[in-house]
Amino acid sequence: MEHLAIDLGSRKSQICVRSRSGEIVVERRLDTDALPAFLRSRPASRVILETCTEAFYVADHALEAGHEVRVVPSMLVRSLGVGARGVKTDQRDARATSEASTRIDLPSVYVPSKTSRQRSALCSSRQVLVSTRTKFINHCRGWLRSQIGRVAPGSSATFPERLRKSPVTLPGHIEAVLSMLEELNAKITELDKETAQLAKADEVCTRLMTVPGVGPITALRFSASIGDVQRFGNSHALQSYLGLVPGERSSGERKHRTSLTKAGNSHVRWLLIQAAWAAWRTRPSDPMVRWAKQVALRRGNHVAVVALARKMAGILYAVWRDQRHYDPSRGAVVRDDRVHELQTALE
Repeated sequence: MEHLAIDLGSRKSQICVRSRSGEIVVERRLDTDALPAFLRSRPASRVILETCTEAFYVADHALEAGHEVRVVPSMLVRSLGVGARGVKTDQRDARATSEASTRIDLPSVYVPSKTSRQRSALCSSRQVLVSTRTKFINHCRGWLRSQIGRVAPGSSATFPERLRKSPVTLPGHIEAVLSMLEELNAKITELDKETAQLAKADEVCTRLMTVPGVGPITALRFSASIGDVQRFGNSHALQSYLGLVPGERSSGERKHRTSLTKAGNSHVRWLLIQAAWAAWRTRPSDPMVRWAKQVALRRGNHVAVVALARKMAGILYAVWRDQRHYDPSRGAVVRDDRVHELQTALE
């Protein structure tokens, strides 16, 4: 088997192909959009890529062409000789990764499916629109405060209408922002409907949404981020993957817990915390929420909600793994030392 390393670039990519013995048999520079055709022309090989924006697209084509694929974490490639002694070129990088592949079986990050990536992109597009809407609303509120004015309370969807009803005369530039807000609201509503339809049609998402606080957006983004639940040995591995566990800096006799690692997908972690707040407000009688409120009496609401988000991640893992709906009686107990870890991490 040959070892085909690609140093990807947005326009040009460097290729280095080595034989099993380590001899370079092909070395060339190609347009990045020509890589799929090149991969189809090569015999079955091990293709090595460094994590980057284009990596998964090229990995898809390599898999379709019958190659083995290794998408190597960018933090690992330096240990393979990339950029050694302060000299870094595309040619040297491709040579270093291909040479390392001939010696060891390089580890690969998880390559999500096309469906998972499409769903993540959908959720990201919605998030961009929502964050832009928030900036527009904050801008209008800031201008209104400078006029000693106030707007009636209400939702983001009705903000343009409520602002126009205020006694303050609106200048043209604020009207322009309100017009954009109305367009944003319409587009966000469309994406919400699309997200809800996808979640409702997906068996996994349907089960995940039986957990209190979890709606279509959280279920869709969670399932898209995890991809294959079987790659996690237990719920703690998934919680660690999402960065909902404290780090540790211990040496010798010294034991020290640090803040939350915040590893993995920050958007999923944020959604789980929002889902925890939603369950906190809307399902106070649920066993896991009652447990979190008991934690809050000792540790405070903030620590309790993060602990609840972590617990919900474990429950979502179990619901998905066992292919069953949420059972409140199974999520009522957790070890107190886990709570203490979270409290230490947030102090």
